[in-house]
Amino acid sequence: MSTAPSHPHPADGGTGTSCPENGAAPVTEAGSGFHPHLLDADHPHPATAPLRARLHHIRADALDSDTAQTGGMRRFAAISGRTVGSAKLWMGQTHVAPSTASSDHHHGESETAIHVVSGHPEFVFVDDSSGEPVEVRLRTGPGDYIFVPPFVPHREENPDPVEEAVVVIARSTQEAVVVNLPSLYALPAEPQG
Repeated sequence: MSTAPSHPHPADGGTGTSCPENGAAPVTEAGSGFHPHLLDADHPHPATAPLRARLHHIRADALDSDTAQTGGMRRFAAISGRTVGSAKLWMGQTHVAPSTASSDHHHGESETAIHVVSGHPEFVFVDDSSGEPVEVRLRTGPGDYIFVPPFVPHREENPDPVEEAVVVIARSTQEAVVVNLPSLYALPAEPQG
């Protein structure tokens, strides 16, 4: 086995060898060592194995735009039931154009985690824990995280007049559940008199 770095990586058609720098053990050739069955005649090649029996490499230029959308935003799926066969997770990217706000929406039973990649998006929701509804605005920057619990109405905004905001989103459902709403908060009905 070679000890020189090998590029591209095995998933890209490479040999699967690496340089044992810093005391790290070299990666073995596919079909030998730790997973000798990968290239056996009785087992499918990794590229033809069932979706849930192999790793998936989703390149940045291969994101799927055929996903649930909200006005003012563009969502792209990377990890979903359709793209890789995930059963409990959705992950992708959302772009919010400059001077734009999304529609008010929630994500059903899904928990949502958001990581800000670029820009300074703002996340707006209504806190009524004091008995009076108060609109809360969370101002973020690159490297920040936001957690959105299930069924919580919210809105994303990008107040910057020039820079697009980009976030990475992970959800606890296999598809991007988006329920668009007429407003963030439903006021109580007026008493009938």
